[in-house]
Amino acid sequence: MSAAVSDRIEAHVWRIAFVVIVGSIMSILDTTIVNVALEKLGTDLHESIANTQWVITGYMLSLAAVIPVTGWAARRFGAKPVYLLSLVLFIAGSALCGVAQSLNQLIVFRVIQGIGGGMILPLGQLMMATAAGPKRMGRVMSIVAVPAMLGPILGPTLGGLILDNASWRWIFYINLPIGLIAFLLSLRTLPRVERAPTHRLDLRGLVLMATGLPLFTYGLAEIGTTGSFTATSVLLPGLAGVALVAAFVLHALRVSQPLLDLRLYRRATFASASVTMFCLGAALFGAMILMPLYWQQIRFESVVTTGLLMAPMGLGMALVMPFAGRLADRAGGGSLGLAGVLVTTLATIPFGFIGAHTSILGLSIAMFVRGLGVGLAFMPVMSAAFAALRPSELADATPQLNVLQRVGGSIGTAVLAVVLQRALTGTHGVAAAAGAYGTAFWWSLGLTALAIVPCIVLVRAERAARAAAGSEPPSVDAQTFAEAVA
Repeated sequence: MSAAVSDRIEAHVWRIAFVVIVGSIMSILDTTIVNVALEKLGTDLHESIANTQWVITGYMLSLAAVIPVTGWAARRFGAKPVYLLSLVLFIAGSALCGVAQSLNQLIVFRVIQGIGGGMILPLGQLMMATAAGPKRMGRVMSIVAVPAMLGPILGPTLGGLILDNASWRWIFYINLPIGLIAFLLSLRTLPRVERAPTHRLDLRGLVLMATGLPLFTYGLAEIGTTGSFTATSVLLPGLAGVALVAAFVLHALRVSQPLLDLRLYRRATFASASVTMFCLGAALFGAMILMPLYWQQIRFESVVTTGLLMAPMGLGMALVMPFAGRLADRAGGGSLGLAGVLVTTLATIPFGFIGAHTSILGLSIAMFVRGLGVGLAFMPVMSAAFAALRPSELADATPQLNVLQRVGGSIGTAVLAVVLQRALTGTHGVAAAAGAYGTAFWWSLGLTALAIVPCIVLVRAERAARAAAGSEPPSVDAQTFAEAVA
């Protein structure tokens, strides 16, 4: 009887979980809700696709930059005050995005929004875990995965509904009442997590990473504007970004408490899994800007229909991800991840032949299968990444996988936007424009296929690590999964 009572989840824990979901759903939806608005943004702001994609890329880069800082800030200042600050930043960024008068303003305000959004879910999870305790943490934390899995489904659909009935600015204004409710509920309900001793923040590493990655990505995006790989606006930021990232790597290998512990990449298992996560991020988020534009510019579908037509991929991911972790325990994370990458690659091939009158049902089925592949690969690869790590290293490994996925997504978005912009240049007629989308999807296929080689390395490294340890690789628990999709 006492054991049953101790395992029972009290009402206040569920209230905390509800408050965290209210706050986190905003940041999760904002990763995909803008996708259906790119065509409208480009028209209203008189900008090209290569430029408007920065509304998405800037948000993801800011998420990547703030993730490694979140844990340190929670220990240094307390989780609840930092969580409330992150809500304020997200609400303020959303309000500023709504009143932006130019694309440059919108991009800057999206970065502010992303800084707040990147901290909301991890901090909420920390307070949930503290309230639930170790025995009940898995059951409580698993519900956080629900909005994460529904984001790719609901985001484009909600964005389409808003755009069909109001200005694109309401995509951001909708966050204001939700954010205010989340702030008031958080102020009253969330528990205080005591401060803890922590090391000094690696500020130099943060500056190097937070400036190097955007500069490199900007250089890539400028290829679409200039049409040249050797233009000053391409080479200068691109080379500067590479130099700053290289300086970050050297710095991280020298200091005792780096922003990201790059020494983990000495393990073949973690290194190959990390490259796979980067490629999956590029394939997933990069392709998610192509289909909304195709539906609107080539098939002349409404924004509501476009949002609904984006749902099959998210549905495929949502169906398979809850079971992928358990399957990985049986078949091995590397093997299942390789199967998922192969499915994703094969399901991308039909999009290379896309035309002005390609079957909508056929494309929807291909998107659904592609979602199954991504969902099948995501968690098993993460599970395999932790196979050779000690428990004490998980705190460093989890944010790195987060960062790589977001950086992969931002670079994939920029690359595919550039390819599409260049392919569309000089085209006449819908059929020729559809061919330009086919070209972009062949590049998307290439980004996806890049993950095959590290997956093969991962399978071999995982088997070697398992043989050396004499046991099965550890599976990813609910908390680690929730952190990884934050």
